Amino acid sequence: MVGALLSFCLMAVGARELSGEINTAQVMLFRSTLGLVVISLILWATKQTALIHSPRIGLHCVRNGFHFMGQYGWLVGITLLPLAEVFALEFTVPLWTALIAWLCLGEALTLRKLSAILLGLLGVMVIVKPGMAVFNLSSFIVLGAACCYAISHTSTKSLAVTESPLTILFYMSLVQLPLGLLLTLNHWTTPTLQQGGWLFIIGATALTAHFCMAKAMQHAEVSIVVILDFMRLPAIGMVGAVLYGESLAPSLFIGALIMLIGNLFALWQPKTAVKTLKS
Repeated sequence: MVGALLSFCLMAVGARELSGEINTAQVMLFRSTLGLVVISLILWATKQTALIHSPRIGLHCVRNGFHFMGQYGWLVGITLLPLAEVFALEFTVPLWTALIAWLCLGEALTLRKLSAILLGLLGVMVIVKPGMAVFNLSSFIVLGAACCYAISHTSTKSLAVTESPLTILFYMSLVQLPLGLLLTLNHWTTPTLQQGGWLFIIGATALTAHFCMAKAMQHAEVSIVVILDFMRLPAIGMVGAVLYGESLAPSLFIGALIMLIGNLFALWQPKTAVKTLKS
């Protein structure tokens, strides 16, 4: 999850640097192209090309269609809102993810898990101080992206039962590349060397972020993984303050503390439960 945190923050910085210069769909196209090349080379070099064959193509398409929409909305939000606000609004994902995982995967929706999610969302609200100014069109774009991410996360959890993380990443790039190409045809901009560097960073961090998330979901319930993902918010808040002069209000740290309490509560086990597991 630490690898995912660093990757998502770098991806956000890259998207902000390219805002107003490179079309969002073109960013998605470059990301998918780099991903497909890198994953294909890894599969070939490690003699794992058999992983390309999957009996669950339909679920891969569903997962990556929703992920494409979520990523597109997220990138648009990065250009319109402060970084911390984008991440905060995105963190409504755990609520939708836990509910979808409960409905589709049969994961237990315990009182402790619900309490942790609500504490996390409370922390988000403390940070963004929601009012009429926050919930504008830009905010709804990010909230829509969050709903798409929730479906994507739940699909990833299901796929991780039978599929390798490399398989999941391969089909993510394969499915999303033509979608990005279709939306870029009439909006192409030849990138400069500097812009190409940022495009490479976005593509590389997209791979590392989703590889880390896929590996994490193999070892924990999807809702727990996304709850831990809340820690991206204070990190990106400081990045926005240092690089772009975005306000770093005390509420950011108060909200982060509330989220940390929620994380610890979700992971805490009573001593009796630990003894039972050991026995």
